[in-house]
Amino acid sequence: MRYGVLLSSGIVIIGGMIYLWRHGREQPQFHVFKGEPEKFRTPGPLFRAILNGEGRPIIQLGLFVLIATPILRIVFSIFGYLLEKDWLYLLITLVVLAVILWNF
Repeated sequence: MRYGVLLSSGIVIIGGMIYLWRHGREQPQFHVFKGEPEKFRTPGPLFRAILNGEGRPIIQLGLFVLIATPILRIVFSIFGYLLEKDWLYLLITLVVLAVILWNF
């Protein structure tokens, strides 16, 4: 978990630095509300923007890594409990994973 948090923090910091480098001197337009751009809502354009080095999608990638870290730990725990044949903890872990995925 520690490495996932450190990795996501690094990605967010890099994305924030890129965003500030490109947009740091712009004046904010507080009287006009602009929601999230449409291209950042679907995976294809989002990954193309990441490969182009845009700051906001890189920040979103870091947040995705942060969210995925505990979920991956639960998935790896399932495989560990299967190998150990610890059925009680396997069942508990599957219930926890189901609850998390249901809430998404």
